[in-house]
Amino acid sequence: MNPHVSNKEEISIKDVIRKIKEWFVFFKVRWAKILLISALSAALFLGYSFLQKPIYIATLSFALEDDKAGGGLNGALGLASQFGIDLGTSAGGAFSGANITELIKSRVIIERALLSPIYVGNKEQSLVEYYISYTKMRDNWKGKPLVEKIAYLPTDERSTFTLQKDSILGVIYETIKSGLVVTQKDKKVSIISIEAKTGNELCSKYFVESLAKEVSDFYIDTKSKKARMNVQILERQADSIRSELNRAIGGVAVANDVTFNLNSAYNSQRVASTKKQVDVQANTAILTQLVTNLELARITLRKETPLIQIIDKPILPLKIEKFGKKKALLVGGFLGFFIAIVGMAGIKIIKQEIE
Repeated sequence: MNPHVSNKEEISIKDVIRKIKEWFVFFKVRWAKILLISALSAALFLGYSFLQKPIYIATLSFALEDDKAGGGLNGALGLASQFGIDLGTSAGGAFSGANITELIKSRVIIERALLSPIYVGNKEQSLVEYYISYTKMRDNWKGKPLVEKIAYLPTDERSTFTLQKDSILGVIYETIKSGLVVTQKDKKVSIISIEAKTGNELCSKYFVESLAKEVSDFYIDTKSKKARMNVQILERQADSIRSELNRAIGGVAVANDVTFNLNSAYNSQRVASTKKQVDVQANTAILTQLVTNLELARITLRKETPLIQIIDKPILPLKIEKFGKKKALLVGGFLGFFIAIVGMAGIKIIKQEIE
């Protein structure tokens, strides 16, 4: 073993211990200042906790319907497709788990939720109007003729909004979106959770419920659009053929009246009656097929709706997010202590370097 190495290690350890003692003495002398800074920092954080407005958290969860389970219906629809009958069962992949979370946070859906009607104190108003009321945004609009009289009524058409009205709604959308969290815990699980944070309890509750409703309506309308169109087309075709069948039946009766007790030498007069009977048979066969297809299309449409099942709704009182007094004291005191130690140490090191 090299004695020189051992001596160097011993010297370095002694130096470290000596430095630690020096710093301990340095901070011990200044303990009052450190304690004062820590107390001031804790007091500032405590004051902030009193001034901070509470944030209300509303949470809603829903499940997407699984379209994979069709049972006997899938067999019937498959048989229909073999004959070239499209009953609109294809929904596309636009509403997969990842896509629907982005859809919920889209501007069109959030704006629809904000413009939806709510009832507060037996008074109907739009959610965005309630938001403007509790945030007192109108106080900043006074003296501005372009915006001071702006109001968002539940009956307003979105396409008729002015530039100023659209701009205000855009600002509110950005604010609301910043407090919106949409999560899907597992890709294999079709349960999605929506969490909304605002400074008003009722606003958080109404917003998350309106958002779920608008997503559901949009989801249903989009996925069932093709099936609904097929039902409408088949209904029109069935009504048209039924009218033709009724006219053909009436024509057979008229032709039979004309040829009643007709002389057998004038059989050519029976041609009209025979033609009408052929029309009746053809229209009967067509109507039978159309009615079958129509019922299958209606089954498909019922299968497509509803597509969203609400699991949990927000219940008052809502969860409050706020900086607690104990937490404020602990965080403030620790932060003040850390700032005092680092600051004093930094000042000492700088002075030593200058000297």
